[in-house]
Amino acid sequence: MSSRIEQAIDELESYIDCCKPAFMSNDKIIVNKETVDELIRELRMKTPDEIKRYQKIISNKEAILNDARERAEALVRDANIKTNELINEHEIMQQAYAHANEVVKMAQQQAQEILDTATTESNNIKLAAAQYMDDMLNGLDNVISDSYQAATLNLQNIQNSLERYKEIVRSNKAELHPSVQEDVLDEEESQDPSDDNLDVI
Repeated sequence: MSSRIEQAIDELESYIDCCKPAFMSNDKIIVNKETVDELIRELRMKTPDEIKRYQKIISNKEAILNDARERAEALVRDANIKTNELINEHEIMQQAYAHANEVVKMAQQQAQEILDTATTESNNIKLAAAQYMDDMLNGLDNVISDSYQAATLNLQNIQNSLERYKEIVRSNKAELHPSVQEDVLDEEESQDPSDDNLDVI
């Protein structure tokens, strides 16, 4: 949509185009002074209104630009604040991750220490139990050996006592039956000598 000044200029140009050229001239025309004055006067009248309108548009444009500039600056400030918040959150997250990793590392280290201690104590208990059982078996072996030796000695003493009692019985029999003594001795000599011996356990 053309402005009122542009319309006035168009009317002036149209009038000039319709004017007749001057005699024997290519760059001069014959105009009606009153018509031209009227067009110029109308142009002058319309100019202040148009200037005011343009000034208002310019003022509005400045206001719009200022408002847009303020909004842009506000957006930039908000973006900076949000960026700083995200950076802070990122740093906090990094610190939280680092702390969590440290806690996990410490827990793993403590768990390993507990496991190592338990393993060491278990090995010590096994060694102590093995030593105790070895000592018990050695003691039992000594008791059995001593018992075996005592039993063997007692058996030997019993055997010797029986041999003595046997000799006493033979002597008494010989005294009671002197005539039979030689026959008994011959019969005993014909028997296996091992029959008179007792086995030793």
